[in-house]
Amino acid sequence: MQPINRRQMLQASLGTVAAMGLAAPALAEDAKPQRWKLITFTKFLASLSYDQMAESVAEVGFDGIEAPIRVGGHIEPEKVAEELPKMVEALKKHGLTLDILTSSINSTDSPNAEETLKVAKQLGIPRYRMSYYRYDLKKPVIGQLREAGAQLKDLVAMNEEIGIQAVYQNHSGTNMVGAPIWDIMSLARQYDPKYISMAFDIGHARVEGNTDWPIQWNLVQSRLGAVYIKDFQSNKGRPAWCSVTEGDLPKQFFTLLKESQFNGPISLHVEYLQGEERKKVSNHIAAMKRDLAWLKGQLA
Repeated sequence: MQPINRRQMLQASLGTVAAMGLAAPALAEDAKPQRWKLITFTKFLASLSYDQMAESVAEVGFDGIEAPIRVGGHIEPEKVAEELPKMVEALKKHGLTLDILTSSINSTDSPNAEETLKVAKQLGIPRYRMSYYRYDLKKPVIGQLREAGAQLKDLVAMNEEIGIQAVYQNHSGTNMVGAPIWDIMSLARQYDPKYISMAFDIGHARVEGNTDWPIQWNLVQSRLGAVYIKDFQSNKGRPAWCSVTEGDLPKQFFTLLKESQFNGPISLHVEYLQGEERKKVSNHIAAMKRDLAWLKGQLA
């Protein structure tokens, strides 16, 4: 007879417990689903193969990814039908999902928009991040917002037909629609949040809102599709992006997050390495591991 190892003993014990109709408390606790999926933006892993990227992300401890499937990203728009299934399959092999497809899409006329979203839907990808609308500050803002609203209306109709959700990230900048959040929310709020919601970025919200970011957080609660985590240090009035372990992200944000009804994906963005340090993928992976450990501590 061969000796029974610990795993076989555990399986036998659990089988006995199940046969007796008894609960297995430790196993039930381990199997309890967590509230949020913790994912990461993989922009800086583009030099890796799909399998290498998936293996690296899984080893760090993430549940899934947010991948740039756009011009200059992991997959170019015209190659989505051929390449995206390969990426999704590689992720599955490592127990990961593609939770946010970061796109070049902000209208129905964007390159390969309809095919990209249909392929994503077929592969079980639930949402995509839109490309941004931008202002020309030499022209009146209100008229340009109406133009963006017309594009969004047609895009939302296509989202509904396909059955996929768009999320729009608030991004700081002097010409970015959505930087103050009020503008993009005035357009999005008239539609079903299943087809257009916000990706609330606490880093960019703090750049633009400074101390009034809690107002912005309150504003998006009715249509919150994703939360982005990033941090910065002040650099003569400009943000110097840094590790969440080194910045000033308020603890109040995590208190409000845990008190909210949000249970979607939380995407950790690690895009702050500079110079020679930026060139090595291993440095980015080390930063991901450090920052994820910190984030899990804040969410505990």
